Amino acid sequence: MPMQVTKDVIYELPTCCSLAPILAGGEERFLVAAEKDDPCVLFAADGTRLETVWEGPGGVMTMEQLPGPTSCFLATQRFFSPNDSAEAKIVLAEPGKDGWRVRTVAELPFVHRFGIISRNGTRHLLACTLKSGHERKDDWSHPGAVYAVALPETLDGVDAEHPLEFRLLKDGMTKNHGFSKCLDGSVEAALVASESGVWRFTPPTDPEGEWTIAQLLDVGASDAVLVDFDGDGEAELGVISPFHGDRLAIYARDGDGAYREAWAYPEPLPFLHATWPGYLFGRPAWFVGARGGERLSLAIVWDASAGTYRAEVFDRGAGAANFLQLDMRRLLAANRESDEVAIYTFSK
Repeated sequence: MPMQVTKDVIYELPTCCSLAPILAGGEERFLVAAEKDDPCVLFAADGTRLETVWEGPGGVMTMEQLPGPTSCFLATQRFFSPNDSAEAKIVLAEPGKDGWRVRTVAELPFVHRFGIISRNGTRHLLACTLKSGHERKDDWSHPGAVYAVALPETLDGVDAEHPLEFRLLKDGMTKNHGFSKCLDGSVEAALVASESGVWRFTPPTDPEGEWTIAQLLDVGASDAVLVDFDGDGEAELGVISPFHGDRLAIYARDGDGAYREAWAYPEPLPFLHATWPGYLFGRPAWFVGARGGERLSLAIVWDASAGTYRAEVFDRGAGAANFLQLDMRRLLAANRESDEVAIYTFSK
C-alpha cells in the first residue's frame, strides 16, 4: 500500500546510539544516549527535550527501566567500540531532587547488550559481552559470553564495591552482538545472535534453576528478531548477517521445525545495525537501518496479495543505529551517522 512518511529531527546528538522508553512521573517518555563521550538525554513523548541525565561518559549500547513503580533505569557505559570496551560496565541511574544519580552496579568488560527477563515473579538480568578480551585491534580470538543474575527486590546497597554477581550461562560466543526479547511459547525469553548463530535463552521456573538454551539457526548473525509477519501463529526469524553485515533475510519454519530461508533483500546493505520488531498500519513489521552505503532505513512487511515480503525504504542517508516504536504511527530513530534524533510518522 502507498506509504507516506514525515520525518522530524528533534535533536542533534553526536553518535546518538541507544534508545529506551521510560515511565517517569507517570508520563511516557524516552531516553537517548550516545556511543562516544556525549550525554544521555530525557525527552517527553512528543519529542520535547526535558533534561540531561548525564553529561558522560558515553559508550551506551543498552538502556532499560527497572520494572515496578520506579523511574530508575540500567544502562551500559564505556562501550565505545569493539576495540575500546574493556572498561564497559552496567550502571543504575535514579532521579533525585538535585538531578540524576548514577552508580556502577556491575563491572562487566565488553558488555554490549542486556535485558530484564521476568518469569514467575523473578526479574532476571541477562547480559551479553561482545568478546572477553583482545591483544590488538580487531582481535576476535577471545569469544564473548552470556551471563545472568536474578535481580534483588531493591538495588540499594549494590555498587562498584558490592556489585551484582552474574553467573555464566554460555561462553564461546564470538562477535556476540545481537539481543532482542521474544516469547518461548507464553514465556518471556531473549534472542542472542553471534557468529555461531541465533540462540534463544529462556529463564528457569525458579531463580536457582537452569536456563533453557536453544539454537534456532546456525547461520552467523549480527542481530535477529522473531515476528509473525503473515499472522499464521508461527513467528518467522528476521536475521542480519554476518557481524555488522550487509545481508538481510527472513527464515520460516519448515515441517520439521527447522528455520529455512524464505526471503532475502535483493541487494547488499552495508553495515546493517538498527533493528526493531514492531507494527506498521496495524500489521507486524520489521524496521531495519544500515549505517553504510546509502544508509537506508527500511520497513519490511508481509504482502498477503502477492504472497511474499515487501521492503519499503522510508529514509536515505540517515545511518540509523537503533529504532524504538513510540506508538502505532511513530518510530524513533537514533541516526548515528548523521547525529540526528528523529521521529518518523507513517500514514497511508
